[in-house]
Amino acid sequence: MTDPTPHTVTAADLTLEEKAALTSGADFWTTKSIDRINVPSIMVTDGPHGLRKQTGSGDHLGLEDSVPATCFPPAVALGSSWDPELIERVGAAIGTEAVIEDVAVVLGPGINIKRSPLCGRNFEYFSEDPIVSGVLGAASVRGIQSRGVGTSLKHFAVNNQEFDRMRASSDIDARPLREIYLRGFEHVVRREQPWTVMCSYNRINGVYASEDPWLLTTVLRDEWGFEGLVVSDWGAVNERVAALIAGLDLEMPASGGRTDAQLVAAVGDGTLDEAVLDTAANRNLALIQRSQQRPAADSPLDVDAHHALAREAAARSIVLLKNDGDLLPLADERIAVIGAFAAEPRYQGAGSSLINPTRLDSALDEIRALAAGEVSYAPGFAVPGSKNNPDQTAEQLRDDAAAAATAADIAVVFLGLPAVEESEGFDREHINLPAEQLALLDAVIDANSNVVVVLSNGGVVALPFNDRVPAIVEAWLLGQAGGGGIADVLFGAVNPSGKLTETIPVRLEDNPSYGNFPGEFGHVRYGEGILVGYRWYDARNIDVVYPFGHGLSYTSFDYGQVTAETVDSGIRVTVDVTNTGARDGREVVQVYTGLAQSAVQRAPRELKAFASVALAAGETRTIELHIDREDLAYWDIRVDRWVVEGGEYTIDVAASSRDIRSSTTVTVDGDAVDVPLTMESSIGDLLRNPVSGPIMRGAMSGMFGDQSHNDAESAQEPDTDDTLAKILESFPIGRIVGFPNVPVTYEQIEQLIAAANSATQQ
Repeated sequence: MTDPTPHTVTAADLTLEEKAALTSGADFWTTKSIDRINVPSIMVTDGPHGLRKQTGSGDHLGLEDSVPATCFPPAVALGSSWDPELIERVGAAIGTEAVIEDVAVVLGPGINIKRSPLCGRNFEYFSEDPIVSGVLGAASVRGIQSRGVGTSLKHFAVNNQEFDRMRASSDIDARPLREIYLRGFEHVVRREQPWTVMCSYNRINGVYASEDPWLLTTVLRDEWGFEGLVVSDWGAVNERVAALIAGLDLEMPASGGRTDAQLVAAVGDGTLDEAVLDTAANRNLALIQRSQQRPAADSPLDVDAHHALAREAAARSIVLLKNDGDLLPLADERIAVIGAFAAEPRYQGAGSSLINPTRLDSALDEIRALAAGEVSYAPGFAVPGSKNNPDQTAEQLRDDAAAAATAADIAVVFLGLPAVEESEGFDREHINLPAEQLALLDAVIDANSNVVVVLSNGGVVALPFNDRVPAIVEAWLLGQAGGGGIADVLFGAVNPSGKLTETIPVRLEDNPSYGNFPGEFGHVRYGEGILVGYRWYDARNIDVVYPFGHGLSYTSFDYGQVTAETVDSGIRVTVDVTNTGARDGREVVQVYTGLAQSAVQRAPRELKAFASVALAAGETRTIELHIDREDLAYWDIRVDRWVVEGGEYTIDVAASSRDIRSSTTVTVDGDAVDVPLTMESSIGDLLRNPVSGPIMRGAMSGMFGDQSHNDAESAQEPDTDDTLAKILESFPIGRIVGFPNVPVTYEQIEQLIAAANSATQQ
C-alpha cells in the first residue's frame, strides 16, 4: 500500500492544473497522482462477478490477460437466488480479492432493468423488476464495501441495450423512468451509499447521461443524498466542461491531458466557475483518502474457500423449470451426458467483465464424480470458435448422441448460447437456441424420452421443446464452479431453490418492448411505459412459458392464510410456510400488491417484498415481510413527486407472479395531493375540490335547462344527466364561458379558482 494521503489535503492545496488533472484518469485503470503533495494514484477495475485486474496496458474488451480471480456466477444467475445474504457473501469475497490485489474500487454491480431479452449485456443485470434489482444490488454493494473497497453502481441510467449504446437516446416518460428504471438505483444509494456511481453512455430524453445535471445532481445528490463520486463509463464523456458542471467528477479513461486543458481554459475564460472544479477535485481526494484507510491484506487468496463459495452460489442460482414424473434428482441410472457445454463450460459473459478464473470445473467431470452408475458422453454439436471441436459433421455428432441416448436410462442434454451470440457491445437478434442444437435435441428425444435439458445462457431463450421433455434446468452462466453446482442439483446434493427474475415468453413478439427496440436514428422509445416484464404479460393476460418468480423444488411448500396490517413505515405481511415434503429445501416467498381502483395505470400486481427461507422437511415457519410505504408510491406527473394512493390494496403471497397462494386486503391511507386549479382544469376537477365543488354544483343545477323526459323516453334512452356528466367531466372550465345558459363570467371563474387554491395552501 502507498503511504496514506494526508487528510488535510483539499482542492485549496492544488494548482488549477492539478485540480483539472485529478478529475481524469492517468491511464485505463488508475487515477492520477499528485506527487508534490503526496496524493497517490488508486486503481479501479471491472468486477461485477469477479475481479478483472489486467496485467497489460489495459483494454475495455477483455483482450489483455488479467490476474487469476474467482469467477462467481454473474448477476443473471445470482439474481435467481433471490437471496441478499448469499449475494452479500459473494460481494465480500470479491472485496477480499480486491484488497489482496490493491484495487480501490470494483466497477459493479450493474442493476439496469432487463427491458428486452435481446440486450446483449443482460447477463450482468439482476432482473426485469426494480425491487429485486435494488435489494440484490444493495446486498452486493454492502458485501464488497464491507472489506474497505469501493463499488461503482452502474450504469446510471436507462441503459437497456447495446445497439448504438454510446449515442442512442432513451426517450422515456416520467412515470416509467422513476418507477422502473431509477427505483433500483435509488434503493441502493439511499441504503448503502456506494463509493461511486457510474454514469451510462446513452442519452436520456436527448441529454447525455454524463452531462445531465438533473440526473447527476438534482436526482442523485439533492433528492437521494448521494455522498460519493460520479465516474463516467469508459469513454462516456461527450463534452468535458458540460459534464463537470452537470456533476461528473471523474472522466475515465485518460484523455492524454486534452480534456484537462479544456477545464483549465474554461476557468480562464469564465465559462467554468473554479468552485465547481474544486468540488469535483475534493470528491476525488475524498475517494483516494478513503481507499487509503483500508488495511493491507494479511493473507494470500484462499482459492479453495472462494471456489467452494462459488459452487454454493452456482447451485443456489439454478432454476428447476420443469420436472415431470420426478425425473430428477438422478440416482443410479445409466446416464448419457450430451452437449459440448457439458465438457466445455459456458460460464460467463463476454466483454469487460471477462474473468480469468482460478480454476474451472466442467459439469461432465462433476457428474462422473457423483454418479453411482455408468456415464457416457457425446458432444452432440460444435461450439463456434472452440479449439476443441470434434472432427465430425453435424450429422455424425447427432448420430453419436442418439446412440448414446439409446444405450442410457436418462439423457442429460446441455444446450445454450455460444459466446458469439451474446456479449457486451451488441444485442441478440432473436431468442432462439442454435438450429443445430435443436436438431440434436430432436434426435435425442427420438432415441430416449427420459430427457433432462440443462441450459447455459446469459439471457432467456425460447423453449419450443417445453412440452416434449420431462425436465428442464435453467443453469444460466454459473461461473467457474458452475459444473459442480449443476451436478449437485442434478443428483439432489442441493435441493434447487432458484426462481426466475425475468419472464420466459412464448415468442419474442410477446415482449413489451417489441417494436420499440432497439429504436432508430438515434432514438429508442420506451412505449410500453410502466408495463415492463411480468407487469405487461399479466396486464395483457398473455401466455408465457414460465412466469416471473417461477422455480420448482424437490420438495413442496404449503402456504397458510396471509395477514397484513399497516404500520407507520408501510405494511407488515405475515404468513406461515410449511415444507410438506421429505427433503429439506428453500422457498422464495414473494409478496405482490395490487390496487384495482386506481387513478393511474397499474399492473394487476407488482412485487414489493420477498424472502428466501430455508425449511427442514416438515418444518413450519412464520414468515414476516415488510413492504416499505415508499415502494407503494407512484410518480405523480401532476405534482412531480412520489404519491401513495389511498385505497384497498390486495396483498398476494405467491410462489410466482402467476402462482398466488394466499391473498388478503389492507386499507392504506393516501398522501394528500393538492393540484392547483387553473383555467385549464376540468369541470370535474372543480367539482371534486372541497371549496369550488359546492359552488360549481349550485351554478350548474340549471345550466342546461330542463332535461326531463317522460317515462317512455327514459326507458328507451340513456340517462341524460349521466351523459352530460361524462361529457363535462373533462371539459376545461375556462372554455365554458359563452355557451348557452352559462350563468357565470370568466372573471367569476378566476375568482373561484383563486379562492379554492388559497384555501388549499392554508
